[in-house]
Amino acid sequence: MRRTFLLLPFCLAFATLAGCGNKGPLVLPPSRPAPATSAPAPVVPATAATSTTPAANQP
Repeated sequence: MRRTFLLLPFCLAFATLAGCGNKGPLVLPPSRPAPATSAPAPVVPATAATSTTPAANQP
Protein backbone atom coordinates (compact mmCIF):
# COMPACT_ATOMS: atom_id res chain seq x y z
CA MET A 1 0.00 0.00 0.00
CA ARG A 2 2.80 2.39 0.88
CA ARG A 3 4.47 1.65 -2.46
CA THR A 4 1.32 2.78 -4.30
CA PHE A 5 1.29 6.07 -2.41
CA LEU A 6 4.94 6.71 -3.28
CA LEU A 7 4.49 5.73 -6.91
CA LEU A 8 1.74 8.30 -7.55
CA PRO A 9 3.81 11.43 -6.62
CA PHE A 10 6.78 10.02 -8.52
CA CYS A 11 4.68 9.56 -11.67
CA LEU A 12 3.20 13.05 -11.32
CA ALA A 13 6.66 14.61 -10.90
CA PHE A 14 7.98 12.66 -13.88
CA ALA A 15 5.04 13.71 -16.07
CA THR A 16 5.50 17.35 -15.04
CA LEU A 17 9.23 17.36 -15.79
CA ALA A 18 8.74 15.53 -19.09
CA GLY A 19 6.61 18.43 -20.32
CA CYS A 20 9.40 20.98 -19.78
CA GLY A 21 11.91 21.98 -22.39
CA ASN A 22 12.14 22.90 -26.04
CA LYS A 23 10.39 20.53 -28.40
CA GLY A 24 11.49 19.89 -31.96
CA PRO A 25 14.85 20.12 -33.68
CA LEU A 26 17.81 21.82 -32.10
CA VAL A 27 17.97 25.52 -32.98
CA LEU A 28 21.44 27.01 -32.78
CA PRO A 29 21.87 30.76 -32.35
CA PRO A 30 23.04 32.60 -35.47
CA SER A 31 26.80 32.82 -35.75
CA ARG A 32 28.22 36.25 -35.20
CA PRO A 33 30.12 37.71 -38.14
CA ALA A 34 33.78 38.50 -37.65
CA PRO A 35 34.34 42.06 -36.46
CA ALA A 36 35.08 44.39 -39.34
CA THR A 37 38.57 45.77 -39.28
CA SER A 38 38.73 49.35 -40.37
CA ALA A 39 41.58 51.75 -40.77
CA PRO A 40 41.83 54.39 -38.07
CA ALA A 41 40.47 57.81 -38.94
CA PRO A 42 43.07 60.16 -40.39
CA VAL A 43 44.44 62.69 -37.93
CA VAL A 44 43.77 66.27 -39.00
CA PRO A 45 46.17 68.73 -37.39
CA ALA A 46 44.47 71.60 -35.58
CA THR A 47 45.48 74.91 -37.14
CA ALA A 48 44.42 78.51 -36.63
CA ALA A 49 42.68 78.45 -40.01
CA THR A 50 40.39 75.66 -38.94
CA SER A 51 37.73 76.94 -36.59
CA THR A 52 34.96 74.94 -34.96
CA THR A 53 32.85 77.98 -34.05
CA PRO A 54 30.34 79.23 -36.61
CA ALA A 55 31.04 82.61 -38.26
CA ALA A 56 27.82 84.09 -36.85
CA ASN A 57 29.00 83.64 -33.25
CA GLN A 58 32.35 85.39 -33.74
CA PRO A 59 32.60 88.98 -32.45
